[in-house]
Amino acid sequence: MTTLPGSPSPDAESPRPRPEAIVPPELLPLSDQEDETEPKKKKKKKDKDKSSGGGTSRGIETMFRMVYQTHLELSAMADTKANIMISINGLMISVILASIGSNLARSPWLAMPVGVVLAGCLVSLIYSVLAARPRVGSEVVPLEALRSRRANILFFGNFVHMPETDFLEGIGELMVRTDEVYRTMARDIYSLGSVLSRKYRLLRIAYNTFMAGLVAGVLVLLAVLILRPGAVV
Repeated sequence: MTTLPGSPSPDAESPRPRPEAIVPPELLPLSDQEDETEPKKKKKKKDKDKSSGGGTSRGIETMFRMVYQTHLELSAMADTKANIMISINGLMISVILASIGSNLARSPWLAMPVGVVLAGCLVSLIYSVLAARPRVGSEVVPLEALRSRRANILFFGNFVHMPETDFLEGIGELMVRTDEVYRTMARDIYSLGSVLSRKYRLLRIAYNTFMAGLVAGVLVLLAVLILRPGAVV
């Protein structure tokens, strides 16, 4: 078979197409894709690591969200405990006064144990009400106090008495500075923690007083029954 001059020989090896021209990039082996995707991964990682304090903005926001949620749950739990103690103590005081108060003239030996239980329930009721009672200041907080960080604009007790224009101006100044926003939120969390500490301290006193009153009343009643067996009619 004759060949024309300048034409390639049939015996010569024809060039084969590259795999990339036939196979789509996503079907190539991982080793062939690493070189193309590595710059994008590095860029994404670099964007995630950008932050002013060493952590990402999303991580900081998640932290504040979780802390706020925990504080709200603890506050709701404290109010529930206070309401339980108010209901129990109020019911016990009403029952004791209605059922035993009229029998004290015939059974004077009941005066001491009943008095002990009533005293414990009354003190416990007072502390429970103090724990559940809201505390909101009535003083007017000026805008200069918020700017100088002497008050927290995120707490409603500080801005409730402010004019709306001053409040919007203070919030606008706060939103411009990201670091100041985080600092103000941290101060707000600290204030919530102080309120929770007070609530749980009062609740602890209420529960301890209620328990001590019941135990002391039962012990006094047993002592009266042992020392004066003929007192019960």
